[in-house]
Amino acid sequence: MMRPFLDISHIDMVFPTPKGPFTALQGVDLKINKGEFISLIGHSGCGKSTVLNVVAGLYQATTGGVILNDKEVSEPGPERAVVFQNHSLLPWLTAYQNVELAVKEVFANKMNAHEMKEWIEHNLHLVHMDHAMHKRPDEISGGMKQRVGIARALAMQPDVLLMDEPFGALDALTRAHMQDSLMEIQDELNNTVIMITHDVDEAVLLSDRIVMMTNGPAATIGEILDVNLERPRDRLSLAEDSTYNHLRSEVLSFLYEKQRKVESLPLSRKKKEQTRVKQALG
Repeated sequence: MMRPFLDISHIDMVFPTPKGPFTALQGVDLKINKGEFISLIGHSGCGKSTVLNVVAGLYQATTGGVILNDKEVSEPGPERAVVFQNHSLLPWLTAYQNVELAVKEVFANKMNAHEMKEWIEHNLHLVHMDHAMHKRPDEISGGMKQRVGIARALAMQPDVLLMDEPFGALDALTRAHMQDSLMEIQDELNNTVIMITHDVDEAVLLSDRIVMMTNGPAATIGEILDVNLERPRDRLSLAEDSTYNHLRSEVLSFLYEKQRKVESLPLSRKKKEQTRVKQALG
């Protein structure tokens, strides 16, 4: 049996608090293949960002762990690039210089100055920002800032791109353009992507699989939905697609019906129900 490219294995995450230990995650187990696009979706406080931070190496799991390409993840590294909801660009640097920082960090001993310049411009071109590469963040729009953040992450040539609600702060039209750009990039580069989102349509449009988290505390994976839609995907044609609409309703059903039923159970029954769901998932 072939090993998964990324193995999130039986993770528990317990945080100390003044009132005692708080279990944020319990028994999170997920195997991801190379080139897969995975969305994590769930209500606020369900531990999505905690999962992402463990994969990024920013948190160490209390039990369990993460194996990437047969190597244990124990700290942050350039093979895992993170794109946050806030673009996190340095305001005194141009778009080009913000990407250059990451490239110099990763490729200082592997590229000469000319190769670096070409590589930085190539990644800005990928996100359609080559026309504004010499502008500072305060001279460009929110969507453009986020494009630069994605270019910076891609320029590191990461094995895994981790995205924490990267389009959450954008208006609907800009968000749609960014989703289309991300699909184009992933089609070209075949990146492995884990993205947190609250947007059901975004999850179905972009993903190969949607991982639906139960509510915390002791959040875990409730259901995993395979998105069997052909690529490339076109949002306008998908609006009338019966498979797309069925998948969309499955996610909504989990978030607003199944999860609510579990949450309304007494604690002992809630734990039994979560165990039953996990067993059903294998």
